Amino acid sequence: MSSGKRALVAAAVALTTLSGTALARDQIRIVGSSTVYPFSTVVAENFGKRSQFKTPIIEATGSGGGFKLFCAGLGPSHPDITNSSRRIKRSEIDACARNGVTDIVEVKIGYDGIVLANSKASAPLSVTREQLFLALARDVPVKGTWVANPYKMWSDIDSALPAKPIEVLGPPPTSGTRDAFVELVMDVACEKLPETHALKAAGRDVKAACQALREDGAYIEAGENDNLIVQKLGANPDAFGIFGYSFLEENGDKVQGARIDGQIPTFENIASGTYPVSRPLQFYVKKAHVGTIPGIEAFLKEFTSEKAWGPDGYLSDKGLVPMPDAERACWAASVTGLTKLDISSF
Repeated sequence: MSSGKRALVAAAVALTTLSGTALARDQIRIVGSSTVYPFSTVVAENFGKRSQFKTPIIEATGSGGGFKLFCAGLGPSHPDITNSSRRIKRSEIDACARNGVTDIVEVKIGYDGIVLANSKASAPLSVTREQLFLALARDVPVKGTWVANPYKMWSDIDSALPAKPIEVLGPPPTSGTRDAFVELVMDVACEKLPETHALKAAGRDVKAACQALREDGAYIEAGENDNLIVQKLGANPDAFGIFGYSFLEENGDKVQGARIDGQIPTFENIASGTYPVSRPLQFYVKKAHVGTIPGIEAFLKEFTSEKAWGPDGYLSDKGLVPMPDAERACWAASVTGLTKLDISSF
């Protein structure tokens, strides 16, 4: 039997199990992004209070970790929804398909900014994306040659920056926040360097050069718990942390966001696109689980209601930057119709 047929047989067995009332879960299970986690949690809490369904179980595994769990198969032993601070990748779509997860509903919920923050006990920072690249890249160009990052102090990069050690707490490789930071900061800055064009001309792996972060202690992987990063910034005023805007919003009495390319991470700047390090947030739903795991359609309706994701909704109070009216209406219609993800664009 081919691998494709085996996947279909496994999916059929899983669906049969899923529809068996004795074995099916009576509670929605959600995994994925730590950035989307606080938004998903507050929706789940409101949903549990206002409906006849149980409050969903939510686990912050990181976007990449969430897709691994989500794509592992169908049935009550696998999650129904995965949150993500980046779009699903083609490789993840293929992994889902191999395990019978073929009907996926994509739900965009709004926008978020990625911030570089430090304790309010220290002076605020203003940096460019190029300076961030030089601070955090594993290899950097020095006098025309790519070398292991020699910069120990921020002031080594530019005398206008603080004479303090480079110490940045950030997300691990499984995190969508890290993926977005690499794409929006490291890649953008690296592409502008003349030495990068030389790498291209020489046929070298530019992606590897641009995206690899330091492993010498200047960049510290702090796990998927962004609240823990905030706590560590309080304990070390010289350190900086990378996390989503919502955590800056929630902890504005303790930490402050750096200017990046001259722009402050504010709700208005992210909404307008002025702040350069911003990205959409979304989650993904297994259509096969709708109607078998109780409450999924009602949960989706709560999440995409104006009282939740609208301009005056309770999610904006938590730091979610709402989509424009027309965009929200488009996504709400897609959710109501449980529109299958179009994979032709991937």
